[in-house]
Amino acid sequence: MLRLENVQAGYGNILAIKDVNLEINKGEIITLIGANGAGKTTTLMSISGVVPARSGKIFFNNQEIQQKEPDVIVRMGICQVPEGRHIFPELTVRENLDMGAFLRSDKKEIKRDIEYVFSLFPILAERRGQDGGTLSGGEQQMLAMSRALMARPQLLLLDEPSMGLAPLVIKQIFEIIKQINKENNTTIFLVEQNANQALHIADRGYVIENGKIALSGTSEDLLKNSDIQKAYLGI
Repeated sequence: MLRLENVQAGYGNILAIKDVNLEINKGEIITLIGANGAGKTTTLMSISGVVPARSGKIFFNNQEIQQKEPDVIVRMGICQVPEGRHIFPELTVRENLDMGAFLRSDKKEIKRDIEYVFSLFPILAERRGQDGGTLSGGEQQMLAMSRALMARPQLLLLDEPSMGLAPLVIKQIFEIIKQINKENNTTIFLVEQNANQALHIADRGYVIENGKIALSGTSEDLLKNSDIQKAYLGI
């Protein structure tokens, strides 16, 4: 479904990712792990078009997308939940969800999808009329994920969904990620510092160090890798 070939991207004179190669198959959960500043977020931003690739190619369903605008990429079926949530704080929960469906016109299906995300996150149904900025951190993360789902993505990019959340909420978020993947066959590319949690729900993983892919393999193999255990799992 997605393939990056020798992708480089960055900010100003700084290259944050260098010759990144990776691929994601339809229906998979893939995780990208690495230290702060390793290039995880930039990799996602290059896919979604927010930080355009300077060189290399990005293919989505066999179409090159590295030169396309972010709204075009959303229409094609890729949606990103950014680090830090970035919901619309002055809009209600329901209005945030409506914004997620902004590019759609199928009103009946939109209504159905709203009911679906409310079934995933019942607390959002209870707070549908509440301003997003008054929600807790965990509830805002749920809302950010729900807003992305309203675009009906084929590929969902999740950037640090567990950041700043309580352990019980983190467990719930990861369970929902698995549920979204299974129920909708939504392919998920998950960037996470919580490597242990991420590898336990992912099919495969990539490790990025200093802007380059240093290692890849099945989640099972990565969990057993002594270098990964020392650097990212605290073992």
